[in-house]
This record gives sequence, C-alpha cells and structure tokens, in this order.
Amino acid sequence: MSRSHYDVIVIGGGHAGIEAAFASAHMGAETLLVTLNKKMMGNMPCNPSIGGSAKGIVVREIDALGGVMGFAADAETLQMKMLNTGKGPGVQCLRAQVDKLTYPRYIQNLADRTDHLTILEAMVLDVLHDDHHVYGVRLTDGKEITSSAVILTTGTYMEAEVLQGLSKRSAGPDGEAPSRGLSPNLAKMGIELFRLKTGTPPRLKRDTIDYSKMEPQYATPGPLKFSSRTVTMKPFEDQVVCYLLHTQPETHTIIRDHLNESSMFGGLVRGTGPRYCPSIEDKIVRFADKERHQLFIEPESAESDSMYLQGFSTSMPAEVQEKMVRSLPGLENVTFLKYAYAIEYDAVVPTQLQLTLELKRWPGLYCAGQIIGTSGYEEAGGAGIIAGINAVLKLRHQPPLILRRDQAYIGVMIDDLVTKGTTEPYRLLSSRAEYRLLLRHDNADTRLTELGREVGLVQDEQYSLYQRKKALLQTVETYLKSHSVKPNADIQNFLTAKGHGQLHGGITAYELLKRPNIEWKELVPFFPELEQWTAEETTLYQLDVEIKFSGYIDKEVKKAHEFARFEKVLIPEQIDYATMHGLAMEARQKLSAIRPLTVGQAARISGVNPSDIAMLVMQLKKQNHVSRA
Repeated sequence: MSRSHYDVIVIGGGHAGIEAAFASAHMGAETLLVTLNKKMMGNMPCNPSIGGSAKGIVVREIDALGGVMGFAADAETLQMKMLNTGKGPGVQCLRAQVDKLTYPRYIQNLADRTDHLTILEAMVLDVLHDDHHVYGVRLTDGKEITSSAVILTTGTYMEAEVLQGLSKRSAGPDGEAPSRGLSPNLAKMGIELFRLKTGTPPRLKRDTIDYSKMEPQYATPGPLKFSSRTVTMKPFEDQVVCYLLHTQPETHTIIRDHLNESSMFGGLVRGTGPRYCPSIEDKIVRFADKERHQLFIEPESAESDSMYLQGFSTSMPAEVQEKMVRSLPGLENVTFLKYAYAIEYDAVVPTQLQLTLELKRWPGLYCAGQIIGTSGYEEAGGAGIIAGINAVLKLRHQPPLILRRDQAYIGVMIDDLVTKGTTEPYRLLSSRAEYRLLLRHDNADTRLTELGREVGLVQDEQYSLYQRKKALLQTVETYLKSHSVKPNADIQNFLTAKGHGQLHGGITAYELLKRPNIEWKELVPFFPELEQWTAEETTLYQLDVEIKFSGYIDKEVKKAHEFARFEKVLIPEQIDYATMHGLAMEARQKLSAIRPLTVGQAARISGVNPSDIAMLVMQLKKQNHVSRA
C-alpha cells in the first residue's frame, strides 16, 4: 500500500463492505478496503444462499444499480429457485444456493482486478476525527490513514463473542478473530451502540446422511438469473438437490429437557436475536403448540462434503446438539463437521443515521450492514451500495441518492431502520413494503438502472442491455395494442376453454392478455407476429404482469403520488420540537431524537400520530417553513 490518503476507506470485507467498496471504486474514487483477512472477503458464515423472500428482489436491485452480488451469485450457483410461484407477482423472487468456497474466491478475484480499489489486511482501532468531522482511521499498529469518508461495515465482528452452551469466548464468525477496540472508541465519540445476536446451525458430513427419509427439493426449470449481465446460466440438470425434513416429537423433548444448558435460556445471551430466524430452541418454546418444524438439508460447496441444516440454529452444547440432530429422520448416524453456535456483537443504533447512511453527528462517517441492525447478506449488500454511492456523491458535492419506499426494497429497509429503528436484527419481508406490486422481481432494472447510470455506477454494457430491454417492451406493447382479432370459431373455442365468455366484436391482443389465465405465448396462433419474441420469455414476463395487474398497479402508483406530497415537505434542521405547541410529549421526544428530513418521514416514526403530523404541518406553515424537496 503506497498511499497514505484515500477518498474513501471501507472497514470490513463482508457483503456490505464489498458493495460499498466496489461502488466507490467503480465511480472512480480511490478506495481502501480494510479487512481482517482477505481470504474471508465475501464469506458466508451462515447459509451459503443468496436471495429468498423479499431478499431476492434486493439482489436484483443491487444489480440494477451496478452492484456485484447478483452477478457473482449467478456465476457460483449450485441451485436456483423461483419462490412463491403460486402467489402474486409482488412476492415472487429468486433464491440461489451458492458455493460457499467459490463465491468468495470470485469476489476476491474481482477485487484484485478492480481499478481504484486497494485491499489492506489490518484491524482498525479508531476513527480519526476532530470536533466536527471524520477524516480517516487508525490501525492497531498505530498507523494513520486519512480519507474524505469512512464507511463502517464491520458485520458481526465488533467485540464479538461466540456462545455455545454455557461457555463464551471472544471470536468472530467461522472461527475468525473479532474486531477489538473500535467499538469503545466509537462510544467515546458519542455514538450509541447496542448488542445483537445471531446464530448458525451445525454442518454435517454428506455421505453419513440417509436422504431416502427426506423429500427432494429441486431447482426451478427455466433461464433464471439475478443479473441482467449474466449470459450463461447453470443448466437445470447440473443443479444440486436439496432435501426437506421435519423435527420429531423426540427432538422437541430433548430440547425441552436441556433448555437450561442453552446459551439463550441459560442466561448467557445479552443481545437480541432475529425474530424471523430464531434458534430451534426458541421455536420450540415460542411455538409450543406446533408438533413439528420444517428443516432443509443443503450442500455448502461442490468442493466439500459439508451439508447445512437450515432451520436448526442453536446454542446448545455439542453433546446435546448431537442428540437433537440424530433424532431427525435420515440423520440418525450423521457425522458432525462443525457444531452450531450463537454470536453476539456490537451494532450502531440506526436512528442516528441520515437516509444517506451518514451519521448525523459525524459528517463523513457512514455505516452499512449488520452494524446498523440488518440480518442478511442481501440487506447488507443493499445498504452497502447506497453508503458507497453517497460517500462518493458527497465528495463530488452532488445530491445524494435516497431511494423512496415506492422505488425499491432497499429504500423501504433504510427508511425503516433510520426512521423506526430496530431492537433486533432487521429482516426484510414483503409485508414491510406498502407498494410491493411496484417493487417486483421482474422490474428492478426498469426502476433503478437509470439512477445507477446517473451516479456513474452502471457501465456501458449493462446500460445497453437495459436500453434493449426497454425498447423491446415498448415495441411489443405497441404491437399488442394495435393488433386485434375478430370473432371466429378458433378464438371463441380458445376463450371457452379458458373459462371466458364469447366475443361480440373485435378485441386487441392487449385486452386479451388482461384476462386471467391467458399467457402471451398462447396468442401466437391468432397473432403470428408474436412468434419472433418467443425467445424473450423472461423479459416479456414483466409486460405480462403489468398488463394483467394494471388496475392494481395504477392504484399503488396513485397512492404513492398522494403520499409524495408529504415526502416533499421539508423540515428545517434547526426546528425546535420541544417548544412546538400541540405536539404530544412522545412525539416531541421522538422527533427531536430522529430529526426527520420530511413530513413524510416524520409520519412513519413510531409514536408520532396523525394528530401530531397535522399540528407539525400547521406550525411549519405558521413559521413560514413549508418548502418543497
């Protein structure tokens, strides 16, 4: 490392740090990524999967902005599935089981070839700062490196402790060293921290499992991919098989009999664990009425014999884990490769951040990933790319990139964390998005690629592919609206078979597609010109959805526009809520602590009621503070 000053320094090489560093470097900023172990960059210490419910849409959004997660996941996929196919398009999304060993290598090789990006193996002890702003980092060896911006993406490493049974040791995930010293120095800067917990299941030896007692789970056929830039996809026949199994009454009995030996129930755990991904002992206690719980056996890598027991996170002692796991069908004689554990770590209270992910108190200091309370690789990556983009935009004195709730799941997540805060690892769910029909898997690129291009992150190749898709959608839509068919025996018989009434006049292909159960490929016999686009099935799925659900989509767009008027009413930074008459005491306290940028953001703060918002708007008008974003 020859430089002593960088534009941006990223601390941590997990999924948030990777996206932040790549975004910064690809935008032309000289970027330093400081990581404890370069070989662990891109590591997946828990399940080696990318995507899932809501999360898969975030991966598509990262890709649309110009990020790397989706492209890397496509390259190292073991199995790709489309989830929720029996439900509406607003909740459908991809999930890939990826290779735990080759995915990090792919990321590390990409980093080595990236201009403007330097990797340094070191531990950061402190953030350099004066009374007003941050200007670099100090390493444990005393070396100081200056920068214009610092992005904290320490994941689950800060003051990390691994818990197993009634024992606790200082360690990071996957047996790595924890980050020591940075956390107390952040606290000295007045940054409020809190303790979180997560965990991981045991790893089992592949050839000691009896798969005949489990239900095979296959990939979804079809050309499925996260990234618009991916050309070659893993053939369906080459994708691995996962397996479904369930806990047994004996499993539950063993867990109940040993609850006092669990780190969680034995009083050792201080941090709050993830509500939507609890340990197996937590499930047994919280859902005592459930006779069984769903589990999956999933391969970790084509290069190893390690199998992941999804849904069986635990902090029980090793000997109890063996009894629990061997009570499961097909695992009676299994060999353990790694025992499960829980991990506690320090995180930054996210309400201290602006929507740009910059700390309000410390200009130039950004945070992203599990350090701000997120829970998965995808959420971390989504926050990371926004932090990286905004750090560079600020250096260039350009307006920040703030994604709205009707614009991206990433926008929903950041707004939730910054506005509402969290007391547990935050997990994205489709139910958190009030505009989820607008935030679909299929339209992520049309929502966000232009934004990625504007900030300088989307390169020519990706933008050209996007423009081609956009032109194709427009061409096909124009054709569908301008070509019609008259009533004849063939079309009437087709409609009858589909459960629709008879035609009494001509009808366009567009209007036919609006009808339930009619797919655009089925219209080829009546509109032969459609045959030329049959190879564009993935692209035209988006058009099919937008035609069929146009009424619902229009309602969500209208709803978003109606609420946008509140998002455009700015709140002055200097406003004094404590002296604002008519606000409830809780509202004064919450507004003073969070300092929302707009009336729309204020309305989403827990404890701020509609009457408080009405009073706030009235006071802003009185004081002539009402201005538009």
